[in-house]
Amino acid sequence: MRRVLAVGAHPDDIELGCGATLLAHSAAGDAVTMLVMTGGENGPGDDATITGRRLEQEQAARTLGARLLWGGQVDCTVTPDAATVAVVERAIEETDADIVYVHAPDDSHQDHRAVAAATLSAARRLSRVMHYQSPSTLTFSPTTFVDVTAYLSGKLAALGAHASQVEMSAMVEPDAVVASARHWGAQARIGYAEAFAPTRLVIDLMPTPRRAAEEVPETLRLTLSASLAANTR
Repeated sequence: MRRVLAVGAHPDDIELGCGATLLAHSAAGDAVTMLVMTGGENGPGDDATITGRRLEQEQAARTLGARLLWGGQVDCTVTPDAATVAVVERAIEETDADIVYVHAPDDSHQDHRAVAAATLSAARRLSRVMHYQSPSTLTFSPTTFVDVTAYLSGKLAALGAHASQVEMSAMVEPDAVVASARHWGAQARIGYAEAFAPTRLVIDLMPTPRRAAEEVPETLRLTLSASLAANTR
């Protein structure tokens, strides 16, 4: 079982970037957590709209089968300082995450850049750090693709929970989301895909450490043990 942490600057960022992939993780039995750093406080609308965005995010997380954490930052003021790094570090520690998804670093939105930088620092000891694309991403050259053909409708449902944003932005319109997934699917030679640019991506060829140990021939195991013992003298 994977322990997945997806980090986003604002409500709906994660769903746009990797919502279908999170659904695939949930379907596989992985533990999925979303860390949303701000509540979109400085976006369009009044106080009721801001409160509504939090409720929308909670509904979207339920749709994805994910636990939701809030970062307590303020929209449009996020900086990649020690305090922001500490927020992500606490989430990594609390969830014991072994894979992290976050914004691509080259982005025209300052919050996205800051969250990406802070997460890279916080996840410096992890072996799987994946960057997703946002509508405001400037350069993005993905090399890793997830087949989300079976999960695209679920992603659309999660984005549909963000009703206030659907009304204001073409970025979350179903046609645009489907077109993006089809584009990346064509790149990956599959139906529909979400795309990622990994900072690090370790691929497990053995399912578990126990099975890996069991499949090592006895003669090789003895040789390895002798070699390790010799190297510690």
